[in-house]
Formats: sequence, structure tokens, C-alpha cells
Amino acid sequence: MSRIVVFGAGGRAGRRVVAEAVSRGHQVTAVVRDTATYAALAGDQVTVVRGDVTDADSVAAVAAGHDAAVQAAYQSGLPVDEYFSRAARALVEGLGQAGVGRLVVVGIGTNLEVAPGVMVHDTPNFPAEGRIFSLGHVAELEVLRNADTTVDWVVLAPPPAVLDHEAERTGRYRTGGAQVLPSEQGAPAFSYADLAVALIDEIENPKHHRSLVAVG
Repeated sequence: MSRIVVFGAGGRAGRRVVAEAVSRGHQVTAVVRDTATYAALAGDQVTVVRGDVTDADSVAAVAAGHDAAVQAAYQSGLPVDEYFSRAARALVEGLGQAGVGRLVVVGIGTNLEVAPGVMVHDTPNFPAEGRIFSLGHVAELEVLRNADTTVDWVVLAPPPAVLDHEAERTGRYRTGGAQVLPSEQGAPAFSYADLAVALIDEIENPKHHRSLVAVG
């Protein structure tokens, strides 16, 4: 059993991560911005706390005593490049202070390559608003890659499509490199539930280190 701190525990990915971790017997600290809104997350294995993933001192405070962290948070009130880069800096600093050795980050599939050096968000006719959001994740990744830290991080990027938030967990997924994984015609959309399986697997049995990894 591990103690896992989940930032953004109230979102679609975060809720699934909490549920997956609990189902495996882990103790979870669910970090949200408003504990009253997400009080229903609390349980025998889940403690709900207020925290700010963009503030290193807050990260260190809520992460103390934990074995691993999951970053699934997003705050729409800040420019995306500022938010994700600030969060990445706060996480590596705060988790380092708290002695947390493993960080698993929910990435975005539009950061994956469709050809060598060509990311999904660089393809013709890609929506401008979506590209801005995707570049925010690029900024996050650059902070992680350049950080002088003992934290062993990995970014898992699901397919560049809308994930199924209602589908039940199958426990099946595959991983690759930094390229979009080929998909079979007619295959169902990848689900948040199975993304959560991959995220918790990387905590229980780390296979990827300091890299962007496609999952689908």
C-alpha cells in the first residue's frame, strides 16, 4: 500500500485516479481548490484537502509523507502556458522538499508526434485555441525536462481525441513513445478509467522515466 497525493482530484481524470488507487488499497490525499465542493470524495481511504498546485510551499505541505503524486489539475483562470509551467515548477520543487520520489502527470495527446518533429498541434487546420492549450502542456514538459530534481517524473499522454468519461474500466491499455499510437478502425474511444489504470500502474511498477509516453 502506498500513500498517493492527487492534484486536481475533482476533475474527470482526477476522480478516476482516486477511484483506481482506492480500489487497489492505496491511501489517497485528494487535493482540490474547494474542499466543500468535493467533500463527497472523502472516505476511509481518501482525505480531501485544499491545495494549490502552482505554489511550491502548498505542494510540499500537502505532499509530505506521501510516496507518489499525480498531477491532473487545471485552472482555467490563468493563461495555459503560465499555469502549466508554474505547476510543473511548483511540483518539482515542492515534491522535492517533501521527499516524494515519483510524479505521474496527465498529458495531452496533441503533444504527440504524427511524423518526426511534427506534433499533432502543428498539423494543418488545427484549431488555434486548441493549439494554445497544447502549447501550455509543451511548456510544462520543458520545465520538467530542464529541472534539476530528484523527482522521477513521467507524462502519460492519451490519444489526441475526446476521452470517454462514462466507459467502465477494462484494465487494458498500451504504451509507446512520443508518437501517436496507431488505432484500429472502429475501436472505441480510450477512457478516463483506463487512463487511470495506466497512471496508477506507473506508481506501483514504474516503467517509464523522465519522458513523454503515449498511452491508448
